[in-house]
Amino acid sequence: MKKDWRIETQAIQSGYVPKDGEPRILPIVQSTTFKFQSAEHVAKLFDLEVGGHFYTRLSNPTAEGFETKIAAMEGGIAAMATSSGQAATTIAVMNICRNGQHIVAASTLYGGTYSLFANTFPKMGIEVTFVDPEASAAEIEAAFRPETRALFGETIGNPGLNVLDFEKFTTIAKKMQVPLIIDNTFPTPYLCRPFEHGADIVIHSATKYIDGHATSVGGVIVDGGTFDWGNGKYPELTEPDSSYHGLKYLETFGSLAYIVKARVQYMRDLGACVAPLNAFLFNLGLETLPLRMQRHSENALALAKYLETHDAVSWVRYPKLESHKSFGQAEKYLPKGGSGVLTFGIKGGAEAGKKFMESCQLIALVVHVGDARSCVLHPATTTHRQLSEEEQIASGVTPDLIRLSVGIEHIDDLIADVEQALKASQQ
Repeated sequence: MKKDWRIETQAIQSGYVPKDGEPRILPIVQSTTFKFQSAEHVAKLFDLEVGGHFYTRLSNPTAEGFETKIAAMEGGIAAMATSSGQAATTIAVMNICRNGQHIVAASTLYGGTYSLFANTFPKMGIEVTFVDPEASAAEIEAAFRPETRALFGETIGNPGLNVLDFEKFTTIAKKMQVPLIIDNTFPTPYLCRPFEHGADIVIHSATKYIDGHATSVGGVIVDGGTFDWGNGKYPELTEPDSSYHGLKYLETFGSLAYIVKARVQYMRDLGACVAPLNAFLFNLGLETLPLRMQRHSENALALAKYLETHDAVSWVRYPKLESHKSFGQAEKYLPKGGSGVLTFGIKGGAEAGKKFMESCQLIALVVHVGDARSCVLHPATTTHRQLSEEEQIASGVTPDLIRLSVGIEHIDDLIADVEQALKASQQ
């Protein structure tokens, strides 16, 4: 497969290459298992001596097609699909962090990720220190401990919409000798490729823009293949794994050590695998991803500029607005566009926000983002509801904040719907 294709071509052509007489389109292999003639070959599969599919929990041809394509689009060396974005985040961290260890994470995270880090990981003995991504490098470095094993952030914070300073975070991660794990869900690889800015591991909630049509829940972990796992901090990758007869991942698989271990250990044991049908739909979604991300970004910027001038709106956040605090970083890291999510403060607070959402006719009130259809949500009472007021503020969520996921409809119709809903909210 050519590696110098533009991302638009990769979205269509990479991942699955049919042989003579095989389906032109990646097929749905809806099978739990696969047949073999040789018992010896199956034994070698279980011992990781040869590659191949033998049980869909670990790997599946349809999932492999999707994984290969998203890895190519991100510029990574391999990927592993999961049953959800939460599963991708969980496995990405647990693969290199165990009981008694620690990670540092930007505080401006999706509510589900924040809750995972603040509530569930500590129950497993993995502690998380949250840092303000706008803090100085020295302040962020001060949060590190000898047992810290990763630095985590989102390219575009959800829902604060701050753009991560990759240069600063990459420098810190390299200095501290830990991988930089980036959630790239909002930009997708079309708008930003974190590996090009120093990230080591990239994750996605494929449920959002990758799917693009609100049909499937899933996630994916992409390995950049460049981190030095042999630096002494990651014995799980360098020391023998007793469950595979003493196999050493780094010694055996080299640059693929991280993603292979994630699959053959954590996917094997936790079973958070992607369904073949969902992998098929994710692959199909990737084919139109560049086109959709262009339209999402154009519509969101136009709607953000409109909202900035409206009397019922207190403030607007969108990375490509010159008024946004991350505008400079958005210009640097998101040259093609700022994705499709914007937030704004509505005059009248939460009550006005409720009226606004219930008055929208084209834009739907749903718990989702990244859909071809526009949708709206009040994060403080939904996605971030389980967080305390202090945690909500740290995540960028205020009581008056309305989140709009701007779809690919005609911009004039979107503006008209927002106009009438804003008018209703102030009555």
